[in-house]
Amino acid sequence: MNDKIYWIWLQQSIGINPTVRTDEIVSYFGSAKALYFAGEMEWRISGIFTSKQISKLCNQDLSKAENILNICAKNNWQVVTPDDGNYPSMLFKLPNFPLVLYVNGDLDCLKNKITVALVGTREPTVNSTRAARSLAASLTRSGAVVVSGGALGIDSASHQGALDANGSTVAVLGCGLDCTYPVANKALRKQITENGAVLTEYPPGTMAMPRNFPIRNRIISGLSYGTVVIEAGERSGSLITANYALEQGRDVFAVPGDILFSGFTGANKLIRDGAKPVFNALDILEEYAIRYPELVELDKIETTLSFREQPSRTASEKEEKSTDKVVKQPEPSGLSEDALKIYRAFDCAEMQKEELIIKTGLGVSAFACAMTELELFGLVELLAGKNYKLK
Repeated sequence: MNDKIYWIWLQQSIGINPTVRTDEIVSYFGSAKALYFAGEMEWRISGIFTSKQISKLCNQDLSKAENILNICAKNNWQVVTPDDGNYPSMLFKLPNFPLVLYVNGDLDCLKNKITVALVGTREPTVNSTRAARSLAASLTRSGAVVVSGGALGIDSASHQGALDANGSTVAVLGCGLDCTYPVANKALRKQITENGAVLTEYPPGTMAMPRNFPIRNRIISGLSYGTVVIEAGERSGSLITANYALEQGRDVFAVPGDILFSGFTGANKLIRDGAKPVFNALDILEEYAIRYPELVELDKIETTLSFREQPSRTASEKEEKSTDKVVKQPEPSGLSEDALKIYRAFDCAEMQKEELIIKTGLGVSAFACAMTELELFGLVELLAGKNYKLK
């Protein structure tokens, strides 16, 4: 029998919870298979498990684990466990390292690389989006691998920046590999699997639940030498990742922002409390160049970030786009003033979120509400990369 089935069984029995000391479990029993055959008496003698956990270990058979293995095999997803040679070595330093990783892509991209996590808000300003994309590209060209969470906003910009530089990137999800969340990032996730890896500790069939994301954040920071926070409010989930990094003894960086804008409060407070401010990739990689000179190419680091928008089309395509005639449906009655502003701002069939925000002058929250209204009216469609298409 495949030994991976025992690791999945153990994960299913004790659950996915950052308070569980998986390092103690593996240290005591050696492997999930050895634990399985040790039996209830040894589980109790170990003093590691609670009575509730022991009850679950007793009542959980191998059938569910076997079914998960079969689903992964059919989809060509890897099941990576702590006894595998390609289990990320950085994670072994965590007291609560994941017992199982479900992987779509190639984890070899992490080997012998400086890994840097870039995290931030799902609704960033235009400049923060461009800064994340530029910083990720610069890190990638210098030999690093960018790790993030595959979400909208800063995560997407970070992954895209690494791909722009023809590098690898890793996305850590808070759901199963079969859950297409967020829908707008479906194409981006495919690119990541082809140029890196999408991974999760959540088995197939797990939906994207709010409680999952703070738990997965320990893996984002755990895979990385350092975590960079780019635009985060005072209660941002990105700060959870930064706190995990501190607990794990990893470096924390932050990109400074406007002190009058609450969206940057979290990142700015990190700097106040000791995080290193980041203005370019050198501010990050110089921390590792002395210790790992063979892994960092300092001569390829740009000393300033480019805030120019990365083109997603060729020049000729953009010229053709700009001359396209836009045919709009008649403005329906009942639209709010903000929704009308956005609808009237479309001067071509497809536009980026940032372009529309700039043209309308709406705030991020107001824009999101108005755009949802237009989608409900069937006037626009959200595409990958936060582009909107006029129907």
